[in-house]
Amino acid sequence: MKPAKFDYVSPSTVEAAVAALVASNGEGKLLAGGQSLLPLLNFRMARPSILVDLNGIEGLSYIEDRDDRIAVGALTRHRDLEHSPLIASKLPVMSAAMRHVAHLAIRNRGTIGGSLSHADPAAELPMLATFYDATILVQGPSGRRTITPREFFVDALTNCLEPEEIVVEIEFPVLKQDGWAFEEVARRFGDFALASIAVSVLRGPSGLEAARVAVMGVADTPRRLDEAEAALVAMELDDRTPDRFSEVVVSQVSPNDDLHASAEYRKHLLGQLAKRALQTALAMKG
Repeated sequence: MKPAKFDYVSPSTVEAAVAALVASNGEGKLLAGGQSLLPLLNFRMARPSILVDLNGIEGLSYIEDRDDRIAVGALTRHRDLEHSPLIASKLPVMSAAMRHVAHLAIRNRGTIGGSLSHADPAAELPMLATFYDATILVQGPSGRRTITPREFFVDALTNCLEPEEIVVEIEFPVLKQDGWAFEEVARRFGDFALASIAVSVLRGPSGLEAARVAVMGVADTPRRLDEAEAALVAMELDDRTPDRFSEVVVSQVSPNDDLHASAEYRKHLLGQLAKRALQTALAMKG
C-alpha cells in the first residue's frame, strides 16, 4: 500500500508547527522520526490531510544537564540517548534500557517525543518516563504546559494531548539510588516487550530507604507499582526478599491474553524478571 494523498509542510518554529495543526482542524499529523507513523500511512490506517514535519525546527534535539534533572529535547534520537555518557552517568536505567529499543535502523531515526506520543504500552521510552516520573513539556495554541506520565498515557496508543499540541521537552529527575536494574523479555531481541521491569533501590541504616518500580507490557499503559515500592521498603532484607518482592509485583498486574502470550504467562514472566532485577539491584555496591 501507499499513503493516501496529503499536504506537507516543514515549519521552522514550534509556533508555526502549532499553527499548521490548528489550521488542519484536527486532521494533521506530526512527522518526527516517522518510525511509527510511516507504516500507518502506508497501510492507510492514518489518513491525515496534512503532514507537519518537525525536523526543520532547530533547538529540539539536545541532552542537557540541569543538576538534579536531565532535560531531553523532543527530537532527540534514540541513538543519542543510547550512547550519551551523561545518560549513562545520571540515568543508568535509561541507558540500560535503550539497547532494547527496537532495532538499530529504528534507533537511528526514532525520537523520544515521537515514542512518548505514540504511547505504545510495550515500548521502553514511555515506561522510562513513568519510572523516572518525568515532566513532559508540551506546546499548543495557548502556550506551554507540563504533564506527568500518569496523566499523559491514557490507554494503549492513546495520550492526553490536544490535537494542536506538540511535545517539546522531557525532564527526567536524577534518582537517589545505590542499586538498579532493567529486565526485559521479547519474542526477538528488539521487538516489543512481552514483559519488562525497572527497579531502583536506596539503602538506609537498617534496610531500604527508598525504592522505585515500573513495568510495561502487562497493562494498557506503562505503570509505576506504588504498592510494590512501599512493600519492598518495608521488607527485611534476606535471601527470601527477591521471592517476596516478585509475589507482590505479580499481584499488582492484570495483563490480557493476546496473540503473543497469555495473561498467565506474562504474569509468570514478570515475576521472574522482578526477582532477577531486585537481585541485581541489591548486589550493586552503590
